[in-house]
Amino acid sequence: MGKGGGCVPSKKKKPSSLATAGDDHGTEYEDAVNAPLPTEDDQTTATTGATTPAITARTVSPPLKIFVVFYSMYGHVESLARRMKKGADGVEGVEARLYRVPETLSEEVVEQMKAPGRDTGVPEITSGELAEADGFLFGFPTRYGCMAAQMKAFFDSTGQLWKEQTLAGKPAGFFVSTGTQGGGQETTAWTAITQLVHHGMLFVPIGYTFGAGMFKMDSVRGGSPYGAGVFAGDGSREATETELALAEHQGNYMATIVKRLGQP
Repeated sequence: MGKGGGCVPSKKKKPSSLATAGDDHGTEYEDAVNAPLPTEDDQTTATTGATTPAITARTVSPPLKIFVVFYSMYGHVESLARRMKKGADGVEGVEARLYRVPETLSEEVVEQMKAPGRDTGVPEITSGELAEADGFLFGFPTRYGCMAAQMKAFFDSTGQLWKEQTLAGKPAGFFVSTGTQGGGQETTAWTAITQLVHHGMLFVPIGYTFGAGMFKMDSVRGGSPYGAGVFAGDGSREATETELALAEHQGNYMATIVKRLGQP
């Protein structure tokens, strides 16, 4: 054929069956030509048609921590604290730890007050350690309707945490000991709320969640809607099972609140 004849197809022109104007087959052809060669794994999958299920690593979250922080000279508050730990530990995913605040009295004065020896298995806490907890239960005896000086001194040492608002949003509750029925079962907890307010913490009372136990009138019982309590009398009276059961309930109740707040 002469010059310009149509018998020799152009090298740049695609076959008409694959490159018709306005036809998507041209794009498919280019994709097929430019597609990377399948790897060995791809070929195996393509041959067998099987897919390998994705393996997801299961992460175990660390337990939420409740610090039961108390001051107890004669052991009444400590007895409540131990039952609170038992109640909190009964909630899955929550762990309670016992701590005592430092004593501000000299050993000589403590001996003169005939206070029993302290359990060395319960460590003293520093203010900085509070940052590690997800919730708190603070226990203390009354001094004229307010918390004992030892606990107040501990709160006074939390200035850095207050400045940085490290404890803001964390729940906390109270439990107390008084010498008499009218000696401050409610006011001792009530006046302590100011400590939480300045830290931006959440006060969690127990209300009447203890049920029928809150209405028993057949025996002397400490405690109030503010929190568990015990009557110490002259120091010789021990906590009754009802008072201890209320403390255990408060620990369990606080653990459920901490767990609820800790959920994403």
